[in-house]
Amino acid sequence: MTIETRYIIYPDGETQEIGRLLRIDEFVDLNGIPLELPLRSERVIVYRVVKIRHRENRGELDILHYLELVPAAELRSCVRRG
Repeated sequence: MTIETRYIIYPDGETQEIGRLLRIDEFVDLNGIPLELPLRSERVIVYRVVKIRHRENRGELDILHYLELVPAAELRSCVRRG
């Protein structure tokens, strides 16, 4: 039996366990929860999944989702207008 654990790795190296798998280029909030586009505002902290790595040990599988901070200039194109 293999125990699977999923983590997000912030740009500063901090780690947080999450409850679901993420995809490359997916936008997530501070807690690793996927965000729906378009965003309501550009004044939010948004991360993008840039790399996914699997680390296996005996009976354990760690899935590491590496994040990068999305700049505000890029978020402007993802904001709902109107």
